[in-house]
Amino acid sequence: MPITDTIKKNFSRSFNLYQEIVNSLEEEQLSTKLPNLPSNTIGQQIWCVVGARESYSKAIQANEWSGFKCSLSSEQVSIKAEVLAALSRSEKSIMGVLSFIEQYSDKQNQFIVDLLEHEAAHHGQLIRYLYGARLDIPPSWKSKYALD
Repeated sequence: MPITDTIKKNFSRSFNLYQEIVNSLEEEQLSTKLPNLPSNTIGQQIWCVVGARESYSKAIQANEWSGFKCSLSSEQVSIKAEVLAALSRSEKSIMGVLSFIEQYSDKQNQFIVDLLEHEAAHHGQLIRYLYGARLDIPPSWKSKYALD
Protein backbone atom coordinates (compact mmCIF):
# COMPACT_ATOMS: atom_id res chain seq x y z
CA MET A 1 0.00 0.00 0.00
CA PRO A 2 1.30 3.52 -0.68
CA ILE A 3 2.47 5.79 2.10
CA THR A 4 -0.22 8.23 3.15
CA ASP A 5 0.01 11.99 3.16
CA THR A 6 -0.72 11.85 6.89
CA ILE A 7 2.47 9.87 7.53
CA LYS A 8 4.50 12.28 5.39
CA LYS A 9 2.98 15.25 7.24
CA ASN A 10 3.82 13.66 10.60
CA PHE A 11 7.43 13.21 9.52
CA SER A 12 7.59 16.77 8.19
CA ARG A 13 6.22 18.14 11.45
CA SER A 14 8.76 16.15 13.45
CA PHE A 15 11.61 17.25 11.18
CA ASN A 16 10.58 20.89 11.62
CA LEU A 17 10.47 20.50 15.41
CA TYR A 18 14.03 19.17 15.47
CA GLN A 19 15.29 21.96 13.22
CA GLU A 20 13.59 24.53 15.45
CA ILE A 21 14.95 23.15 18.69
CA VAL A 22 18.54 23.06 17.43
CA ASN A 23 18.19 26.52 15.91
CA SER A 24 16.91 27.81 19.26
CA LEU A 25 19.98 26.58 21.13
CA GLU A 26 23.33 28.27 21.54
CA GLU A 27 26.10 26.00 20.31
CA GLU A 28 27.42 25.32 23.82
CA GLN A 29 23.95 24.15 24.88
CA LEU A 30 24.33 21.10 22.63
CA SER A 31 26.72 19.84 25.35
CA THR A 32 24.08 20.26 28.08
CA LYS A 33 23.39 17.26 30.29
CA LEU A 34 20.57 16.91 32.78
CA PRO A 35 21.82 18.28 36.11
CA ASN A 36 22.30 15.80 38.95
CA LEU A 37 21.13 12.85 36.84
CA PRO A 38 22.88 10.32 34.63
CA SER A 39 22.36 11.56 31.08
CA ASN A 40 24.02 12.14 27.79
CA THR A 41 24.05 15.53 26.07
CA ILE A 42 21.43 17.24 23.93
CA GLY A 43 23.77 16.77 20.98
CA GLN A 44 23.98 13.06 21.69
CA GLN A 45 20.18 12.89 21.74
CA ILE A 46 20.20 14.41 18.26
CA TRP A 47 22.90 11.92 17.23
CA CYS A 48 20.47 9.13 18.03
CA VAL A 49 17.71 10.82 16.01
CA VAL A 50 19.97 11.24 12.98
CA GLY A 51 21.27 7.68 13.26
CA ALA A 52 17.77 6.26 13.51
CA ARG A 53 16.65 8.20 10.45
CA GLU A 54 19.64 7.01 8.45
CA SER A 55 19.33 3.41 9.65
CA TYR A 56 15.58 3.17 9.17
CA SER A 57 15.86 4.81 5.76
CA LYS A 58 18.15 1.96 4.68
CA ALA A 59 15.89 -0.62 6.32
CA ILE A 60 12.76 0.72 4.62
CA GLN A 61 14.48 0.74 1.26
CA ALA A 62 16.00 -2.75 1.66
CA ASN A 63 12.95 -4.22 3.44
CA GLU A 64 15.26 -5.49 6.20
CA TRP A 65 17.16 -4.16 9.19
CA SER A 66 20.91 -3.91 8.73
CA GLY A 67 21.92 -2.27 12.01
CA PHE A 68 22.27 1.21 13.47
CA LYS A 69 24.80 3.65 12.02
CA CYS A 70 25.08 7.41 12.28
CA SER A 71 27.03 9.76 10.02
CA LEU A 72 27.25 12.36 12.80
CA SER A 73 30.48 11.81 14.73
CA SER A 74 30.92 12.19 18.48
CA GLU A 75 32.93 15.36 17.83
CA GLN A 76 30.22 16.84 15.60
CA VAL A 77 27.38 16.53 18.13
CA SER A 78 28.54 19.74 19.82
CA ILE A 79 28.85 21.76 16.58
CA LYS A 80 25.55 23.39 15.69
CA ALA A 81 26.20 23.66 11.94
CA GLU A 82 27.14 19.97 11.76
CA VAL A 83 24.07 18.92 13.75
CA LEU A 84 21.76 20.99 11.53
CA ALA A 85 23.38 19.61 8.38
CA ALA A 86 22.99 16.03 9.63
CA LEU A 87 19.34 16.63 10.50
CA SER A 88 18.76 18.01 7.02
CA ARG A 89 20.54 15.10 5.30
CA SER A 90 18.66 12.53 7.34
CA GLU A 91 15.35 14.26 6.62
CA LYS A 92 16.04 14.14 2.88
CA SER A 93 16.98 10.49 3.18
CA ILE A 94 13.67 9.54 4.81
CA MET A 95 11.51 11.71 2.55
CA GLY A 96 13.32 10.33 -0.50
CA VAL A 97 12.58 6.76 0.51
CA LEU A 98 8.96 7.59 1.34
CA SER A 99 8.51 9.20 -2.07
CA PHE A 100 10.33 6.48 -4.00
CA ILE A 101 8.57 3.28 -2.97
CA GLU A 102 5.11 2.79 -4.46
CA GLN A 103 3.98 -0.24 -2.47
CA TYR A 104 5.17 -0.97 1.07
CA SER A 105 5.41 -4.38 2.69
CA ASP A 106 4.15 -4.94 6.24
CA LYS A 107 7.78 -4.95 7.37
CA GLN A 108 8.45 -1.59 5.71
CA ASN A 109 5.29 -0.14 7.26
CA GLN A 110 6.50 -1.36 10.66
CA PHE A 111 9.87 0.35 10.12
CA ILE A 112 8.04 3.58 9.28
CA VAL A 113 5.89 3.37 12.42
CA ASP A 114 8.93 2.47 14.53
CA LEU A 115 10.79 5.52 13.25
CA LEU A 116 7.86 7.83 13.97
CA GLU A 117 7.74 6.41 17.51
CA HIS A 118 11.48 7.00 17.87
CA GLU A 119 11.11 10.60 16.72
CA ALA A 120 8.35 11.17 19.30
CA ALA A 121 10.28 9.45 22.09
CA HIS A 122 13.16 11.87 21.61
CA HIS A 123 10.72 14.79 21.59
CA GLY A 124 9.78 13.77 25.11
CA GLN A 125 13.38 13.35 26.15
CA LEU A 126 14.35 16.74 24.76
CA ILE A 127 11.44 18.40 26.55
CA ARG A 128 12.82 16.96 29.79
CA TYR A 129 16.26 18.39 28.91
CA LEU A 130 14.79 21.83 28.24
CA TYR A 131 12.92 21.86 31.55
CA GLY A 132 15.73 20.24 33.53
CA ALA A 133 18.40 22.64 32.24
CA ARG A 134 16.01 25.59 32.33
CA LEU A 135 16.43 26.28 28.63
CA ASP A 136 13.91 28.18 26.53
CA ILE A 137 11.26 26.07 24.85
CA PRO A 138 10.72 26.89 21.16
CA PRO A 139 7.22 28.14 20.18
CA SER A 140 6.25 25.16 18.02
CA TRP A 141 7.16 22.79 20.86
CA LYS A 142 5.03 24.80 23.27
CA SER A 143 2.13 24.65 20.85
CA LYS A 144 2.42 20.97 19.89
CA TYR A 145 2.89 19.68 23.42
CA ALA A 146 0.97 22.34 25.41
CA LEU A 147 4.08 23.38 27.33
CA ASP A 148 4.64 26.44 29.52
